Formats: sequence, structure tokens, C-alpha cells
Amino acid sequence: MLTPSSFFDLTLFDHKELFADATFVWEGLQRLKSYMDGKKYSWEFFSFTPNEPFTKTTVIYDNTALSTEGLTIDFGDATKGKLKVYQGSTQLDGASVIMAGALFTGDRIHIGKGVLVESGAFIQSPAIIGDQTVVRQGAYMRGYCLIGKKCVVGHVTEVKHTVFFDGAKAGHFAYLGDSILGNEVNLGAGTKLANLRFTSGNVQVKTPKDLIDTGLRKFGAILADHVQTGCNSVTSPGTILGKKSMLLPNVTAPSGLHRNHSFIR
Repeated sequence: MLTPSSFFDLTLFDHKELFADATFVWEGLQRLKSYMDGKKYSWEFFSFTPNEPFTKTTVIYDNTALSTEGLTIDFGDATKGKLKVYQGSTQLDGASVIMAGALFTGDRIHIGKGVLVESGAFIQSPAIIGDQTVVRQGAYMRGYCLIGKKCVVGHVTEVKHTVFFDGAKAGHFAYLGDSILGNEVNLGAGTKLANLRFTSGNVQVKTPKDLIDTGLRKFGAILADHVQTGCNSVTSPGTILGKKSMLLPNVTAPSGLHRNHSFIR
């Protein structure tokens, strides 16, 4: 009932080994640091200046940083494969774009193909950003962020120690701490996934049968595939929403397990 496969379709996820043989879905959070620390990162192989904003828009193509001189960029929707870079009439298939003003700390950064990082984004390593993902202006990624394909890390959205499955979107003014978003999850503007109890001790998860100690002092929420949240909604620490659940606007979800198709109002 609480295994990863109960909440996520892992078939196409590039990082399914994060959840291999896990008894509880939150074990992915317990393993996230060691998993990411063991990875090789594409930005280790070319020179850039960490801890300073990009002074010019830069194209990343075939693990090489290119000046935009002589290139044409079509800033279409990256999540739909419409971000395109041309050298003359030749398309640089899979090229990613880092706009001037984006800032990265450290070099443990992986940028997939067709990614757009907008001006003003702050990304702390380690960070993995999957193909065709958009990191919008003002996004704040605070390390150990594992972002899948075709995701959105939105405007003034803060993310730390969190996993996005493919197609997950946190488009506007969100906070995600120590959390997991499943495939095609969509967060309404202002959604906050609270990750720390007021009282001391580990976060516990209430199920119909038991109260389970997760072993995690910080644990936000786990949102299964196709969950939606309304604007200005909040999840309490240790909230687990089953597949296709909905959290209505301006509502706080109580901690614990909520079964598939829950409607929280």
C-alpha cells in the first residue's frame, strides 16, 4: 500500500533506481543525497564560472557551451519540444539555453536536452534537470533537486531536496521542501508543501491501520501521479496524496495517507 509503485508509474522515469526495492515510498527521500552524490554530472566536463551569473545567454550543445553569436533561438515552449536553436539553417537538435543572469553554484549540474533556464534563476548544486524542462525567472533551487523531463520549476518557486517525476509542474510562487511530485502533477499558484513539524521529532505518517515513524525530521509531501492542487493550498508535513487526488484552493491537507481520487476541501 505504501510502496513506490502504489503511487508512481516508474516505467519511463530515468531515476527509477532511487526507489528500487523500497518498502515505503518516502525511502526515495532518504536515499536522495547518496544517489545524487554518486552521479557524474555533465557540467564537470566543460569550463564555466560558478557562483557568478551568466553574463551572456549561452547555448549548451553536445556538452559544449556555445556563444549565441551566429545562432538563432526560437523561444518556444520547451516542455513541448518547441525551444529550437539554429546555426544558419541547421537546427542544433537538443540544444539547451541558459539565459543571461542565471546563476549556478558548484559544478555538479546536469542539464538535459532542450532545457531552458531563464534569467534570474538560482540553482545550487547538485542539481539534475531533465530534458525539455523549464526553470523560470526567479526560481530558487537549493540543492539536491532531481527534476525529470518536461517539468516546470516556476517563477519564484523554491525547491530543496525534492524529486519531480516527468511532467510535474510547480509553475508559480510555490514552496517544495523534502517532497516528491509524481508524473504530471500540477501545483496551483502559491502551493506550499510544509516539511517541518512545530514540535520536535520525526514526521509520522498516519494510515488507516498504523502510525508509522518515517525516520525523517524533514518530510514535506508525496503527491502521486496526476495529483492537482489549487491556488494557495498547503500540505502539512507527512502528507501523502494518492493518484488523481485533488486539493482545493485555500485548503490545508492534513498529514497522513489520503487514498487515490481523494477530494480534499
